[in-house]
Amino acid sequence: MRILLTSDTHVPVRARRLPEALLEAVDHADAVVHAGDWTDEATLDLLESRSRRLIAVHGNNDGPALRRRLPEIARAELGGLRFAVVHETGPAAGRERRCAERFPDADADVLVFGHSHVPWDSTAPGGLRLLNPGSPTDRRRQPHHTFLTLTAADGTLGEVVLHRLPARP
Repeated sequence: MRILLTSDTHVPVRARRLPEALLEAVDHADAVVHAGDWTDEATLDLLESRSRRLIAVHGNNDGPALRRRLPEIARAELGGLRFAVVHETGPAAGRERRCAERFPDADADVLVFGHSHVPWDSTAPGGLRLLNPGSPTDRRRQPHHTFLTLTAADGTLGEVVLHRLPARP
């Protein structure tokens, strides 16, 4: 199973639209996971229409309309793995410990989160994999706009790839 992870799209505040490379990757994914901070419903509608399956949450910058449509925490089984999705996990210091306590190994194998715009890939005590795809539209202090793809099959997480998007004109 091919899975695309994205977060913090912030359209139209940080970009007028999603990058074409991200949308092309959406078209090839079996599932798309968005970890919040959409800021507009049109982007949610777009990803819902283009994704085979969309798992998504709202973020701290999402207003009432998006909060009505999206949960704070989402869960899904993909490729035999239990995914949990949340927007914010707090500061980087102590993140693995906090997340392992909040999402014990009986609840999730992979935790996808956003908020910081900083790509993240680590493993918490007990084996919980933590993944943050960064942002495809608002790199903040990062050198690139980013998103992640990965594969999952038979309960095994395959290669996790960080995609760096070209600079916007």
